[in-house]
Amino acid sequence: MRVVLAEDQFLLRDWLIRTLRDHGCEVVAAVDNSPALRKALREEQMDLAVLDIRLPPSYTDEGLQAALHARRERPGLPVLILSQYVDQLYAQELLAGGQGAVGYLLKDRVTNTAQFMDAARTVAAGGTVMDPEVIAKLLARSEARGTTADLTPREHEVLRLMAEGRSNTAIMSTLHISESAVAKHTTSIFGKLGIEASADDNRRVLAVLAYLKR
Repeated sequence: MRVVLAEDQFLLRDWLIRTLRDHGCEVVAAVDNSPALRKALREEQMDLAVLDIRLPPSYTDEGLQAALHARRERPGLPVLILSQYVDQLYAQELLAGGQGAVGYLLKDRVTNTAQFMDAARTVAAGGTVMDPEVIAKLLARSEARGTTADLTPREHEVLRLMAEGRSNTAIMSTLHISESAVAKHTTSIFGKLGIEASADDNRRVLAVLAYLKR
């Protein structure tokens, strides 16, 4: 897996480089500022971009803006955001394309190498991985608008786990329910949210997006 990495903190950047390489990844670029990130995203061939949101020179949202621009140029480019902050708008913008291959993890909640590498591989494979705290804030914001009123409490749980990038097997294990029950809840969620089957769309991502609609 070829990775572009953008992280301004030297120690964290060094750890990410060593971790990715130790797990068979090729770090094709490791940068610490926005202009270098944009150049790397434009010129390198990659399977995954791992980015901090706030980068020099202004430490606002340079990493996110670079990622959004890159995904407009290369739809579906896998992007995994590492941030110290939860910002619903950032997560919503990343999900807005409905194509998946996005992740948003909080730095202080990544507690081990396996967790980080699982997230990296899931996003690179086209999946969606969101930190539970990010999902909770997204859902709280959307529920306040009444967009999920028809979902049952169990369907809320299933959708939350889907948004965290969990497979049906993992959802089955977490909730102690059968595989057929997971499939039944998932089908019900898609139906209640009006998400039709399509070869062009990721229904699991669209289910999360449906929460966010005003």
